[in-house]
Amino acid sequence: MRYERIRPGRFLDRPNRFIAHVEVDGTVQVCHVKNTGRCKELLRPGATVYVEGAAPGSARKTQFDLVAVEKGPLLINLDSQAPNRAAGEFLRAGGLFGPPALVRPETKWGTSRFDFYVEAGGQKIFVEVKGVTLEQDGLALFPDAPTQRGVRHLEELAACLQQGYRAAALFVIQMKGVRAFAPNEETHPAFAAALRSARDAGVALYAMDCRVQPDCMELDAPVPILL
Repeated sequence: MRYERIRPGRFLDRPNRFIAHVEVDGTVQVCHVKNTGRCKELLRPGATVYVEGAAPGSARKTQFDLVAVEKGPLLINLDSQAPNRAAGEFLRAGGLFGPPALVRPETKWGTSRFDFYVEAGGQKIFVEVKGVTLEQDGLALFPDAPTQRGVRHLEELAACLQQGYRAAALFVIQMKGVRAFAPNEETHPAFAAALRSARDAGVALYAMDCRVQPDCMELDAPVPILL
């Protein structure tokens, strides 16, 4: 998963969840933030960030997208679309389930819509992907804000099992260097409870870290899950 026209910048402020002011090449630019989460622990004044320039001739109102930030020794991808893009590449390459016969994104089942439907090894599998950008003391945590939508996704994955499908939740940790992943019990205890219930029902849980560069991100290695 690769970006074009990447440039470093210095984060200044974030007037709202959609835009940020970033100093790029000595000029203050209004940048689109590709993550509507809070990210308060990441987007601090003076932080080194990386932005992707718009395509030449673009009529966009903002000419840059903010896609990554440095947090101490960590380089963290902030793009909320990146986990699905990287997970799609990983699944198509045979990650998690072996060489697939089919990988289909955004697949509807009943009243639900899951990130991926995979057929591999004679099995039919629904996969829901969650991007993780919150890190505390080497622990990757999700969510960074309460998410009833996330709870619903876990419940719906468990429901798929009753009709013979496999189901999996894949947490894509958008950085390298964490020791483990855990649900953010303090921020949303209901999500932590739903994750444990999904595990007990038979939903497969995966957490993968990523190799991150300013201009790319790819899934790399499994990370222990602490429930």
